[in-house]
Formats: sequence, C-alpha cells, structure tokens
Amino acid sequence: MDGTGGQVEAAVGAAFREEWGQVVATLIRVTGDWDLAEECAQDAFALALERWGRDGVPRRPGAWLTTTARNRAIDRLRRDAVGAAKLREVALMDRADDPIPLPTQGEDAGSPENDGVGDDRLRLIFTCCHPALPFEARIALTLRTLAGLTTAEIARAFLVPEPTMAQRIVRAKRKIRNAGIPYRVPPAHLLPDRMAAVLAVLYLLFNEGYSASGGADLVRRGLCAEAVRLARVLAGLMPDEPEATGLLALMLLHDARRESRVDAAGDLVLLEDQDRSRWDRVAIDEGLALLEGALRRGRPGPYQLQAAIAACHVAAPDAASTDWPQIAALYGRLAGLVPSAVVELNRAVAVGMAEGPAAGLALVERLARSGGLDGYHLLPATRADLLRRLDRPAEAAAAYRDALALAPTETERRYLARRLAEVSSS
Repeated sequence: MDGTGGQVEAAVGAAFREEWGQVVATLIRVTGDWDLAEECAQDAFALALERWGRDGVPRRPGAWLTTTARNRAIDRLRRDAVGAAKLREVALMDRADDPIPLPTQGEDAGSPENDGVGDDRLRLIFTCCHPALPFEARIALTLRTLAGLTTAEIARAFLVPEPTMAQRIVRAKRKIRNAGIPYRVPPAHLLPDRMAAVLAVLYLLFNEGYSASGGADLVRRGLCAEAVRLARVLAGLMPDEPEATGLLALMLLHDARRESRVDAAGDLVLLEDQDRSRWDRVAIDEGLALLEGALRRGRPGPYQLQAAIAACHVAAPDAASTDWPQIAALYGRLAGLVPSAVVELNRAVAVGMAEGPAAGLALVERLARSGGLDGYHLLPATRADLLRRLDRPAEAAAAYRDALALAPTETERRYLARRLAEVSSS
C-alpha cells in the first residue's frame, strides 16, 4: 500500500478511530496500569506515523499497534523495575485479536479471562462503571479510555470546564487503582448496580460516533459500529433488561439513517431533506422489532422512549407525514424521567413542528433564560431556525452567527453558514 504523506496520516487516523479502545483495553487487562496503557498506546500511534510512511500500512493495523504498544509497556516496566511476574504477564499477549477463552468448570471466575465475556472493551466499560466511582466520572473515564476522546471533547459533552473534567478523570483512575477494582464483567447479581452507567456510556459512545463533538467529519462510522456491537453483547448478557434492548433499538434506528445524513460533498442533510430510500430497512426492521419486544415488558425507560421517538421518524413515508404531536408527547414523558435541558430543547423543536414555530420559540427563549445550555451550539441554532420560519430574518441571522461560533464540526459550520447566507440575503 502507498504509505506516503496524507494517505499515511489518514490511515493512522482511521486506525485511531477503529482501534484505540481495543489497544488500550488490552493493555489495561495485561498491565493493570491505566496511565501506562494510554501512554504506550499514544506512543504506538505516533510511531505508526513514522514507520508506516517508510514500510507501508500493515495488513492488520490493530495487531501492529497492539504489539508495538505492548513492547513499549515491556520496556517501561523493565526500566521501572516492576518485576519479572508482571513482565511474564505482558509477554503472554501475542496478538491484538487473540481470543480469550471462556471459563471451564472449576476455573476461577474472578479473573478477567474467566468472567464469561471474551471482550476486553466490555470489561473496560464495566470496570469504569464500578459503583464506587461517581456517576459522571464513570462515563467520562470510559469515553477517555475506550473512545479516545480528549478531555476537552468530554468536557463539552458534559457542558463543564475542561480542568473540572480532567480532575474527575484523574480521581477516577486513582480510585480504581487504590481500591483494587477488578478488571472484569461482574457476576450476574451485580450487573444491575452498574447498568445505568454502562447504558449511559454506550449511549454517549454512539452519539460521539453519530454526531462527532469535533473535527472535520460529522459521523465517525467505526465508533457507531463499535457502540452497536457492544450494545448487542450487553443485550445478550441481560435479555430481561428492557432498557438494554431499548438502547440497541435506538442505536439501530438512528444508524439506519447514517448514510443519508451527509451528501456527496460531505455537507449536512437535515432529516426532512434526507433520501429515505437510502435508509437501511434491515436495521430499521430489527430496531422496530426490538423496541416492540422491550415495550411489551411494561417498564418503559429513557432509552425505550428515545427509540420510540426514532421509530416515529423512520415510520413516516415522508417528512410531511411525521407524527410531531406524538413526538412532542414522548419528549414530555422523557423529560419527566430524565430532567434535562437538552431533552427540553428537543421537545421545543417537536412542539415547534406540531403547534407552530411561535410555540417552539417560546420554549426555547425560556431555556435560554435559564442558562442551562450556555455554550451549546444547538440552542442558538434551534432559535435561529424558528425565527427563520417566523420570517424574522435579522434576528435569525444573529442567532445563526451565535451558533456558528459554537459549532464543533466543519460539517455543521458549513450548514450554519449556508443558512446564515440565506437569511442575510432576504
């Protein structure tokens, strides 16, 4: 393969998006040192930029990166004189994708290899989501180690300052180390204690893939696929938990529209303008069936409600047929379960479609006065769209400028710039 210039940078970037979580998760399992795992993974990706330009991109980038990171860890452990036992442990890892054997009768189920789940990334999620850690720290730590999100990206997701988020992550790592929290999926009777945090992590992981918090691309396909894969594993682990099934349904119903969200030029295409013939009907049918099965259990939760909202969109043959009153009602129920300014903003959008832009704008203005969404680009973007529909172009243009200044991706900035030009010209 051509390993020069921009192609090598693109290959390393793609490998980072696809392989970071697996490399770090495997190193954590073997070394037990979170900081060492991240540092050695970073070194491996940096070395890839140099070596792949000289030798070409390897056939299996993930295996190359894990082996390189493992060798870095061995060197560090030797220098730090950690001991022969830990080095022997590291040396057992021959390849990035070696299967992890399931337990046989009589084996110790307390070790990671014997927890019945051959997936280091899922073990990493459950370790990060230990109930001894604060809830938001669990989610932040998982996004940092599994998805490779920067501290700044995670801080934006939580709408908190970056130094605050950095401290949460440092404290969480220290707590895992000092408390000796095991690196494994817990036994069945302990799964419910971590379920809420694990579901939240997978949800945010998918969201980061579906609508990236930064960079040139709106969609990170590899991250979406990884979130769906892990959600399948989790739903299989807990078949009687309707929220796990509901989350998988939600992901599938959103992911089914992925290919239609940007055009050939990479520009954002709104839901109302998407080519519905490009939607993945197989994924939609599976998502709808999963949602129906979850709702039959009679315990609707936040992920089932969000999946029901997504189902309203995919069930409509065209944008004009969308059942906006039902969507607004579902957002109202969701707000009762999960009080959130973001949920209220989405409800305002639905109300604006169901009852008219003036009704939606009243809700948005109230949210803006509360200050709960300061710095969130979709608040001024939503306000701008409602003002545009009310034929108030000067005010819409000002709101579009505010949104443009806050938008995190190039794709969204291009869309907002087009809208700004439209209302400015009128």
